[in-house]
Amino acid sequence: MRTLHHLPLSPACREVRLALAEKKLEAQLLGEESWADGDAFLRLNPAGTVPILVEEDGFAVPDRAAILEYLEESYPAPALLPGGPRARSEIRRLMVWFDTKFTGEVSQPVLYEKVDKRLLRLGPPDMGVVRAALARLREHLDYVSVLIDVRRWLAGEEFSYADVAAAAHLSCLDYLGDVPWAHHAAVREWYAKVKSRPSFRPLLTDNIPGMPPPRHYSDLDF
Repeated sequence: MRTLHHLPLSPACREVRLALAEKKLEAQLLGEESWADGDAFLRLNPAGTVPILVEEDGFAVPDRAAILEYLEESYPAPALLPGGPRARSEIRRLMVWFDTKFTGEVSQPVLYEKVDKRLLRLGPPDMGVVRAALARLREHLDYVSVLIDVRRWLAGEEFSYADVAAAAHLSCLDYLGDVPWAHHAAVREWYAKVKSRPSFRPLLTDNIPGMPPPRHYSDLDF
């Protein structure tokens, strides 16, 4: 069986998990403890980061973007980059939006302050940084609302990697109880559709020791 080196509250790793599940490809999840042998891990990815997808024959694909492109080329059905060149360019634009702009402004500061610092025992979170990131989150949710207002899914009429990217990031923040769903009804409705997909359900069972999610996290009718 293929394996996926991952971290549970990593948006990039969650994107890959969702993509694998959408394509009905099974993968054994290997958590942080699995790469205790640093040399072996670095042979898979010299950058020393996750996610890393390892096929059954040992072929390793590191990095979220490389993995998603690899999956689309190797396992094209169902398509997560559907449509023609223009449609795919919009999907890729939104993927970059969430994996660079949203990451830098929201996901990275929140997850570092509230999760990484706790796990690494680096002291309490800087709540000023968290509040600033969550203020920017509201701006991003406003933008997602605009997209949803004119499209069935984020990039068009079909579920795509754009939805995968957005849902992966929001699911991490939702695990921490930091998404103001009550103020963004359209985004909540879109997220409920994604959350109800079979590919999403394994994410709802994630549990970080000492950091349980809020009660609504696993509720499909939240």
